Amino acid sequence: MSNSYHNYIPQKAIPFVQFLIDKHSFDLFIVKQRQTKHGDFRKLPNGKFQITVNNNLNKHQFLLTLVHEIAHHVTHQKFGRVQPHGKEWKTVFQHLMLPFLRPDIYPVIMLNHLANYLKNPKASTDSDVNLSLALRENKPETGKHFIFEIPVGSLFNFKNVVYKRGNKRRTRIECLNTTNKRVYLFNQNVEIELLK
Repeated sequence: MSNSYHNYIPQKAIPFVQFLIDKHSFDLFIVKQRQTKHGDFRKLPNGKFQITVNNNLNKHQFLLTLVHEIAHHVTHQKFGRVQPHGKEWKTVFQHLMLPFLRPDIYPVIMLNHLANYLKNPKASTDSDVNLSLALRENKPETGKHFIFEIPVGSLFNFKNVVYKRGNKRRTRIECLNTTNKRVYLFNQNVEIELLK
């Protein structure tokens, strides 16, 4: 296992992560960005375990994703086949995250949202809008905008499809697909390209 992950996580988190890697033996691969996931865990045909994490995540997102995937591995070792994000995984994930809930690893602005999220963690951190925005320091990727920032009626591009932003429902935003004329609900923290 190389130390290639050191540059991807906060410095103070390295000893805790190294302990988890040594204790639970798996291969970690840092891979190109995938649209549908930040990371994954799998058992390979040869019996070894592999975790992958996207290389485009900032240090705080990367660390959270890595621990999320390690929690899948530990859950698999302890309980065998269970619901991927069921109560067993939630308990393991909460336990594994505890040493990282420190202001020298996660800035205070993120800690409150992170602690709140960990009360009942979901399959994706992106489903928690407040945490997702805090982890990104409320800054979208260069050249992109968060969907909640753009005015109602604006046209935008998302995954090569043009949408028109509609009204906000409780937690999501209605957007009209201009091609098939169907309305889709978007999380507020989705990053899009605004069309002029």
